[in-house]
Amino acid sequence: MQTPLIESFVSHFGEMGSRWGINRSVSQVYALLFVWDQPLHADELAEMLGISRSNVSMSLKELQAWQIIRVFRYAGDRREYFTTIGSVWDIFKAVAAERRRREVEPTLSMLRQALLDEPDNRRDQHAQDRMREMYDLAEMANNWFDELQRLSPDSMQHLMKLGGKVTKFFGDKDAKSAKRSKV
Repeated sequence: MQTPLIESFVSHFGEMGSRWGINRSVSQVYALLFVWDQPLHADELAEMLGISRSNVSMSLKELQAWQIIRVFRYAGDRREYFTTIGSVWDIFKAVAAERRRREVEPTLSMLRQALLDEPDNRRDQHAQDRMREMYDLAEMANNWFDELQRLSPDSMQHLMKLGGKVTKFFGDKDAKSAKRSKV
């Protein structure tokens, strides 16, 4: 059975998942698999989470589509067992890749198509100029993401730890630039 610590984490993760646009049950199934010390089968997940077996099955299919859980069988047992993939860095990369596939790539495709059209009037020209800004930013982020995906977990961790130092470096430049423009 779940401990109060695990129950609290699973409950919170379910709440946060729904805020991120992810079904509460999917989030709770994932959270339980993430912190549990051994693989679990669907019946165990349903019992431990107090949700229907069909809801667990649908949640597991969604998590498999995101490629953030592993499925395997024990010899002599017909049931499928589930656990999360690798390290938190592997999970981060998988989730980011899937969000990119589902959200960023379709937006870039739509923007590319919209930028091919010749604007008919001033309003469309303005709209297209704004779309070009959005496309440029999304494309830059997409390219940066490609570079991040190639980094090892250690390199990603070092990069994230640099965060404050990098922003301070640019923050100092931005502050000096703003000061000069006021003069």
